[in-house]
Amino acid sequence: MNKILKEQFLIDTLSDDQTKKITELNNYINHNMSKKEHAVAIIQGAAGTGKSVVLMQLVKKYMTDRRYKSALVVNHPELYKAYQDMAKSFDGLNPRDIRRPTALINDAQKNHRHYDVIFVDEAHLLYSKSEPYAHYRGKNQLTDLMALSKVVVVVYDFKQVFQSKMYWSKQLLFKTIGHHPYREFNMDFQYRMVTSDKQVAWLDSFTAQQPITPFPKDSQFEFEVFPTAGALYDKIKARNSEYGLSRVVATSGFPRIDGRHNVEMDTFSLPWDEWDPQRTHWAKRESSITQVGTIYTLQGFDLNYVGMIIGPSFGYNPKTDSMTIIPEKYSHKEIFKKRQDIQFTPAQYQDFIANVLNVLLKRGKYGLYLTAYDDALRQRLMALQS
Repeated sequence: MNKILKEQFLIDTLSDDQTKKITELNNYINHNMSKKEHAVAIIQGAAGTGKSVVLMQLVKKYMTDRRYKSALVVNHPELYKAYQDMAKSFDGLNPRDIRRPTALINDAQKNHRHYDVIFVDEAHLLYSKSEPYAHYRGKNQLTDLMALSKVVVVVYDFKQVFQSKMYWSKQLLFKTIGHHPYREFNMDFQYRMVTSDKQVAWLDSFTAQQPITPFPKDSQFEFEVFPTAGALYDKIKARNSEYGLSRVVATSGFPRIDGRHNVEMDTFSLPWDEWDPQRTHWAKRESSITQVGTIYTLQGFDLNYVGMIIGPSFGYNPKTDSMTIIPEKYSHKEIFKKRQDIQFTPAQYQDFIANVLNVLLKRGKYGLYLTAYDDALRQRLMALQS
């Protein structure tokens, strides 16, 4: 198995908490397989809390055992590639049982297939509305998956919701589950980042537009604010040469310059990440050191070091001494699409944008290097650092 994927998704040594959760989930799955009602197991937690690690232990157990009719679905194209890669190293695991949700739903409904258990990673990316452009004509993908399986195991992080067509809240989740039995399995320990609780709290407070304070220095986690994106890129290239898996990422909103839609700031100018029809996903490709990653290529993946360029849609409010979100400068308009069944408030649209930033800030295991396009925000962060 690819070493990078194994270290992230199928670790050899589990924590006591992870082992306990896996035992509880196994008991819940086995108990409900013999029942008539369709049951749901909800694994929930913030970014980096080891949700996918727990899920993969269950996948390894059930999807390599021919007694069970099972499937793994994920609606993230890069994560789908990763799971396809790993499937090649599992004896008894058929890569064809790892599907995108729309493909599985359409195929199962057409051919009258049913499952004992369906595992759903990044379930907050399931469509919660019809999306004919993507060949999904149902009303809610979780509803369809529940109808196809005795037990559905879903991984949710409501802080990773950032599109209206994939909108999920706890209220909508429980409304979708309805009268069916369910149980929640909460993950609340940070496994990805070698940070302290105070440092994780700082990242959450910063993206929640709370007053900015100096970054706590109570762990070995590296944190540095850079005056230029060029200097930040030099640091990331050095870390990548030394440790690998170090990349520059950014939020949207950068203007087109001379016909180029690159991320451009001071001496820095690189293109956005590129969709790759091949198997190799963006986080693993060495060529991606010359590109800028986004939420669409990095959600669900670990890096060693992250160089974060906070884009033009984030500014600074001196009255509240906080980062502020400027939605009109956020160029990825998919976030703002309207729905007939849900009316979103301006605050909710700001939450979508904040969630993108929060997820990207938490991609790095060992370090986060930061700069901002907005002069006032960058200067405030530099002042607090010095």
